[in-house]
Amino acid sequence: MLKRTLIGLLRSHELTGDRAKDPVLKSHIYKLSKEKAWDEVVSTLKKMQGYKVLHEVPSVGEIVLEKRTMTGRTMDITVSVIGVNPVTSAVDIYSASRGSLGDLGSNYRVIIDIYRTLDKKLAAVKVNS
Repeated sequence: MLKRTLIGLLRSHELTGDRAKDPVLKSHIYKLSKEKAWDEVVSTLKKMQGYKVLHEVPSVGEIVLEKRTMTGRTMDITVSVIGVNPVTSAVDIYSASRGSLGDLGSNYRVIIDIYRTLDKKLAAVKVNS
């Protein structure tokens, strides 16, 4: 966590993907079709405390969220639901803080929080990679 805070002094964004070096930032894969995964992810995100859903684009599979930190900064979060094949979907997250300085690792913690909530809700269909 100290490493993330130090990186966060300079960087004010964080993203996940299938090629991420940090295992926590790897895409999360679920054994659901894109449509079912979309429904589950959207319903879960709408129930999360402290997050405000700004925009949903089902055809593209993107949900845009906003979160305010305790210090008053605003974080913009994009959650993407990607159909890998007809029965498997991946969820990726991009989080960025508004402002000029780094985020002290808060974007990293937001991604962990969202993934933890999704994994809890979709535990039965999560694919361990």
